[in-house]
Amino acid sequence: MSERLTPHAPLTPAVLAILLSLAEDEKHGYAIMKDAVKPEFGGITLGPGTLYGTIDRLLRDRMIEETGTTDNERRRYYRLTSQGLKTVSAEIARLNAAVAQGRALGLIQPKGAR
Repeated sequence: MSERLTPHAPLTPAVLAILLSLAEDEKHGYAIMKDAVKPEFGGITLGPGTLYGTIDRLLRDRMIEETGTTDNERRRYYRLTSQGLKTVSAEIARLNAAVAQGRALGLIQPKGAR
């Protein structure tokens, strides 16, 4: 049985990186893959299997959709749906709460502190 994504479940690093990348603008797979390695998008390396397997699940769960735009017969572009936006927003809120707790517990030093 495959697991469906919900706005309240913690997202995998691959799902978070893809949704963050598409929150910026519609993109094709290679552009998403390049974004994912940047720290602000998760800092992860997505191989083609992980990328396109995750994209297939995100399409199935209606988190993203194909735009129909192409600049190459093999290149498909994707964009975030309203459900995808709700999901990534809920995950960011969850992560922000965890970071706030980490700061309150002294686990995260303020910038510039030693």
